[in-house]
Amino acid sequence: MKNRVVITGLGVVAPNGVGLQAFTNAIKSGKSGITFHQNLKDKGFSCCIGGIPEVSEEKIQEYLTPLQLRGFNSTSILYGVMAGIDAWKNAGFTVDENSPLDYDTGLIFGTGTSGIEKFREAIYKIDEQKVRRLGSTSVLQTMASGVTAYLSGILGFGNQVTTNSSACTTGTEALLMGFERIKNGKAKRMLVGSSSDSSLYTWGGFDAMRVMTYKHNESPEKGSRPMSATASGFVPGSGGGALVLESLESALARNATIYAEVLGGNINAGGQRNGGTLTAPNAEAVQKCITNAIADAKISAKEIDVINGHLTATTKDALEIENWTKALGRKGANFPLINSLKSQVGHCLAAAGAIECVASVIQIKEQFVFPNINCEDVHPEIVSLIDKNKIPTKKTDTNITILAKASFGFGDVNACVIFKKYN
Repeated sequence: MKNRVVITGLGVVAPNGVGLQAFTNAIKSGKSGITFHQNLKDKGFSCCIGGIPEVSEEKIQEYLTPLQLRGFNSTSILYGVMAGIDAWKNAGFTVDENSPLDYDTGLIFGTGTSGIEKFREAIYKIDEQKVRRLGSTSVLQTMASGVTAYLSGILGFGNQVTTNSSACTTGTEALLMGFERIKNGKAKRMLVGSSSDSSLYTWGGFDAMRVMTYKHNESPEKGSRPMSATASGFVPGSGGGALVLESLESALARNATIYAEVLGGNINAGGQRNGGTLTAPNAEAVQKCITNAIADAKISAKEIDVINGHLTATTKDALEIENWTKALGRKGANFPLINSLKSQVGHCLAAAGAIECVASVIQIKEQFVFPNINCEDVHPEIVSLIDKNKIPTKKTDTNITILAKASFGFGDVNACVIFKKYN
């Protein structure tokens, strides 16, 4: 007998809204979190716009102590800690540094890079033979598992505590890993999610690859254009998203608010074969990921009401839509409604999957589809596959029972999760 798994807590630090209520309001109204950043221009970036959450010093002090903040310089860890603590509180739990160790709760929280600014600081100090000035937290801030080290210590989790990293698929993968652990009876609760920093040193590599748009430095909010004919590359973003997964039995026992149920999902890879590369997807593997997720969830493709896609505003958007039509056996007017949060926040890299999963669950709980902004001119290749009315450009109130969320990452890795309205 496998446990049913539900979502009882949400936390989010996004470019267009920090905190659950601000983020919910933002995605409903189609608020863009993309702004111009002078420091990108000063450093010679082609793309000088990006999505960075607005977090004040006062806000940071609500989450980390003065001791923890001494020499602290990692936005990836910061965003993850904020989202994770918010999700835990949102699920109805308290944060107490003296709480007993909780062996029933674990943590799978991913990131792409951690503490690059701290690494840079370390390199200069070592080059100047000032090793002893690195400080006692440089290791904790620069190790990939720094985010889970901070969170598990603050919250006192005693079950599995792991950091995963699978490029843009990271957050969705973390959710599915936590789901499996609860389903198989190895934990009652798992805090899952991912975060990504807003470092020039992370974004610079993508700028050098020429995959980011350079055409909207004067009009930042128009820059992120998934599924649009005038899409010219992705806009970088950053932040963190977190979800509390819980066995249905545990959630009911404590009378918790249930946002949605996780029915199942799939994680696979394309092996960089059949057209797949380090940066491009193997279409066959993407389709298999989706069909296997549907099978794992024990639903049929025709039951999917909404898709929250990966859809980055690059040349691969049309291929992603084609993959969905083939995997679902649905096209034209028979295709589900589909949206991309990246139109509002940009591509939040390792944090994308988690932030977008939070947005997906909000849509199910509140029964609406958030708008695809900047998509008045749907790409002709996409129009040839699906009815353009399936790409809403205004908030759409609709009945959502089942929503499919997928993420596809560098390295040809894929994840797809199936969420259901809880009854």
